[in-house]
Amino acid sequence: MNNKRPNILLITSDQQHWNTLGCLNPEIQTPNLDRLANEGMLFERAYCPNPTCTPTRASIITGKYPSQHGAWSLGTKLSEEEHTIGEDLLEAGYRTALVGKAHFQPLHGTDEFPSLESYPIMQDLDFWRKFDETFYGFEHVELARNHTDEAHVGQHYAIWMEERGCTNWRDYFRPPTGNNPDQQRKWLIPEEYHYDTWIADRTNALMETYHQNGENFFLWASFFDPHPKYLVPEPWDTMYDPEQLTVPSVVEGEHDNNPPHLQLTQQRKPDFSPWRESGQGLHGFHSHLHDRKELAKNIAIYYGMISLMDKYIGQILDKLDALGLAENTLVVFSTDHGHFFGHHGLIAKGAFHYEDMIKVPFLVRYPGKVPASQRSEALQTLVDLAPTFLSVAGIEIPRTMTGVDQSKVWFGEEGQARDHILVENRHEPTTIHVKTYVNDRYKLTVYYNQDYGELFDLREDPQEINNLWNDPEYADLKADLVMKLLFAEMGKEPLWMPRIWGA
Repeated sequence: MNNKRPNILLITSDQQHWNTLGCLNPEIQTPNLDRLANEGMLFERAYCPNPTCTPTRASIITGKYPSQHGAWSLGTKLSEEEHTIGEDLLEAGYRTALVGKAHFQPLHGTDEFPSLESYPIMQDLDFWRKFDETFYGFEHVELARNHTDEAHVGQHYAIWMEERGCTNWRDYFRPPTGNNPDQQRKWLIPEEYHYDTWIADRTNALMETYHQNGENFFLWASFFDPHPKYLVPEPWDTMYDPEQLTVPSVVEGEHDNNPPHLQLTQQRKPDFSPWRESGQGLHGFHSHLHDRKELAKNIAIYYGMISLMDKYIGQILDKLDALGLAENTLVVFSTDHGHFFGHHGLIAKGAFHYEDMIKVPFLVRYPGKVPASQRSEALQTLVDLAPTFLSVAGIEIPRTMTGVDQSKVWFGEEGQARDHILVENRHEPTTIHVKTYVNDRYKLTVYYNQDYGELFDLREDPQEINNLWNDPEYADLKADLVMKLLFAEMGKEPLWMPRIWGA
C-alpha cells in the first residue's frame, strides 16, 4: 500500500439531530462515536446544504450545492453525467465502494429519467446479484433503500439476509405496505439480520479485501437510522426510559412573528394548499401537534436506534484497528440532515431551517494529522467533503467543485476555511424555495417572492425563539445580511472553464 496516501472512510447516519452524541448529551450513550471525538476533532458548527436526503447526499459526492448538481429535491435524480469524487479517486488508483443507503435516485423512475433505486428493480434480487457497474463513481455498491420495516426492502440487503439463512425476511417488512401492525417501536427482526449488522459486516469485508491487496480505498458506510419510523429490535427498544428523557417543546408565542407556514404547523387542521403546486406530498407541511407522552416514547426509540448504530460503527472502527489501518485512514462521521423531536413544536423534518434541522454532528479522525480531543467552532458544510477528501489524498480538486478545502482546518493548521454557510431547500418549484445564510453569529432565511423571513442572533438567542426579521432596530443588519447572502450566492458560482487568453 502507498502509505503516503490515506484511506478515506466516510460513515453517515440518516436524519440524526446534532445533539445526539454522548459526548454532548448525557442522556444518550454513543461510546464509539465518543471514541472518535476523543481521538479526533468534534466540529460544533457543521451544516448540511439541504435538509433532505437526495440533495445533500448528491452534494457529498459532487462537491456542489443542490442548485448546481440538479438533484434539488426529494423525488429528483442526480444525473449520471455529474462528475463525482469517486471518478477522481478511481483515476488515482483508489478502490471506491458504498455500502448501505445511496438515495441518488427516486423511488419511481420514468422513461426519460429511469431509476435503479426504484420499483420494480429494487426488489429484483437476481438483477442485484449480477449487478457489477460503477454507480456514481463507486466501482462497488451494496445497496438498500428501506428505513426500518418499509416495503422498499430489497437489493443487496435482502440478498445478504437470505445468504445468512433468513429466508423469511419478508415477515419483518410485510410488503406491500411495509407497516407490520405487530411492530410498534419494537422491530421484531433479530439484531443479527438488522441492516446495521449488514453494513458493518460488508464494510469490514471490503476493508479486509482492500488491505490484503495492498490497495487504498474510499469507502462510504451509509447507515439508515435513526430516520423514522421509530423502530428498533430488542433489547434496544427498552434501553431508554421515556420518563427520564428531556422532551423539547414549543415556547408559547414563539411563532407569532414567524412565517405563516410555521404558524400553521401548530394548528390542528391547517390549510397548506397555497404551498402545493404539483399535488405531491410535502415534508413537514401538516399539523405538528402531538402527545407529549407518545413523543417521549418515540425519543426513547430514536436514541435506541442511534445506540444500536453506534455499536456497529464500533465494529468498523475495531476492524480498522485489527487490520492495522487506523493510523493511515481518515475517518469522517456525519449525517445528511437533522431532525425535530418536539423542538419548536415540530416533528421529523420540513422546510424549517432551525439549527435542529440544518446542523449536523461532525467528527474527523486521522491520527497524527487531526489533533485529538479537540472541539472546533469552524464552520463546516457537507459540500466541502469532496474537495477536502481529494486534497488530503493529494489529488487536484476539479474546478466544478464549489465546496472549499477544509484540510488545514481539520489538521489544526488554520482557524477557518469559510466565513459563512449556505443552506438551500426547494421542494416545490416556486412556493417552497428557501435559502439560509449563516455566519459566526447570525442566521438569515429568505423565501422566494415573499416579504417574510427569519433573522436570528445565534449568540444571544441560541434557541432561535426571537425572530428579528420585522424588528426595526435590526433593519440595517437585515439589509447587510441580505447583501452577504447575495455575495455568497455569487461566490459559489463554478468556473469550470479556465480563462486561457485575454480575448
